[in-house]
Amino acid sequence: MGAGKSSVGRALGRRLNWIFEDLDDRIEQREGRRIPEIFRDSGESEFRRVEHEALRDLLSEVPASGRVVALGGGAFVESRNARLLTLSALPTIFLDAPVEELWERCLKQAEQASADRPLLGSRTQFRTLYQARRKGYAKASMMISTSHREIENIAAEIVETLGLNPIAIRIEEGEVE
Repeated sequence: MGAGKSSVGRALGRRLNWIFEDLDDRIEQREGRRIPEIFRDSGESEFRRVEHEALRDLLSEVPASGRVVALGGGAFVESRNARLLTLSALPTIFLDAPVEELWERCLKQAEQASADRPLLGSRTQFRTLYQARRKGYAKASMMISTSHREIENIAAEIVETLGLNPIAIRIEEGEVE
């Protein structure tokens, strides 16, 4: 939570002319309710079940290139999701920052959006959750620090590190090169 998955994902999508999708948005569309409502009304285990189904469906649709996907903070550490991601052979990126910085970002985001972050809890709970998830995150193809960095610089580093090329779009001809 708070690492910049959606912000960096959007910037990366723009930079590459790729589609950006946030898995949480897909879950909300499928369920017809917001993530905090799913947690509140059905619990975390139901949310994780729905999240797994949404990830499985998304990975079955993902072309070899042309899409950036932001996974929720817990998606990657669920063992059955990790298996799906490994089998997909797609590169995965762990966006990291010091836990105190992540805490502050989450508080700021929740305040700005007047949104409930179901697993934000207390500072101690947040730290415990981060430490518990970190081992799963470390299985990603690569790790990028987002600490005190501009979103566009992070996206540029990902493009360079993975050797990605933007899809050139010829609007006047209506075709993709």
